[in-house]
Amino acid sequence: MEETQSKFMQKSSKRKIEQFGRTISFICIAFIVLIVLSILYFVISKGVSTFTTDGVSVIDFLFGDIWRPGEVGENGEPLVGALPMILGSFFVTLLSALLATPFSIAAAIYMVEISPKAGKKILQPVIELLVGIPSVVYGFIGLTVVVPFIRSIFGGTGFGILSATIVLFVMILPTVTSMAVDALKSVPRHYREASLAMGGTRWQTIYKVVLRAATPGLLTAVVFGMARAFGEALAVQMVIGNAAMVPTDLITPASTLTSILTMSMGNTVMGTLENNVLWSLATILLVMALFFNILTRWIGKKGAMK
Repeated sequence: MEETQSKFMQKSSKRKIEQFGRTISFICIAFIVLIVLSILYFVISKGVSTFTTDGVSVIDFLFGDIWRPGEVGENGEPLVGALPMILGSFFVTLLSALLATPFSIAAAIYMVEISPKAGKKILQPVIELLVGIPSVVYGFIGLTVVVPFIRSIFGGTGFGILSATIVLFVMILPTVTSMAVDALKSVPRHYREASLAMGGTRWQTIYKVVLRAATPGLLTAVVFGMARAFGEALAVQMVIGNAAMVPTDLITPASTLTSILTMSMGNTVMGTLENNVLWSLATILLVMALFFNILTRWIGKKGAMK
């Protein structure tokens, strides 16, 4: 009888502990959701005020090529065309991703399939070290090494999309590589064994079996790298030139959404047009961040379905 009561008391106390843990977890999750929704509401409400309060057309804002928030055009409309920054952000993101993808996948293949011991002992610590380097260090190296190099080769000032692409390439390389390594390691071992048993060479196994099986994970790694490149501010600001002009080539000064935001946000007054259009640029960044997250989830679901 006493043993039964003791077991009942133990079960009851465990249930209370579990219920308490669930309650704490729910509160934490609800708090996180509340913070995210508050950020979304704050940024979007500030960004939309450019069009609702200041009367700026969405078309003129997205496709206008003149960025002078303190001036007005011939028809009295504010000169707040964000097209130069949007194009600059997309150019540096796409170009850096195109450069980083083959290097990252090649490094991941070497670390996982060709020389796992050397990859674990040498390359893995190097990648972790590169991930931990602050953005300002990358920007300073780009300012003192990359920009003079571009200037000596192509002429001009050295500032521009090409310099920003090289800096971002080095910055996102460890991120994409580490995620590509995880994607390759997630491929079941029996896939490789089956391919080798059927007479496939090591390179045929890597190309036709391992890479194809890891494709969703590799695509996710590339998307994460693009997301980081799109949102990078300080390093890009130091080497791109920060000229709000539509980029015509890769070696003339340009600008991105993040570079204009970091330069201008502290020099404006809350509630003015100059401040509201910066919040509109931040809204574009927020939308792109959501897009990258949705794309990553979609790739993951497609990979799980296969």
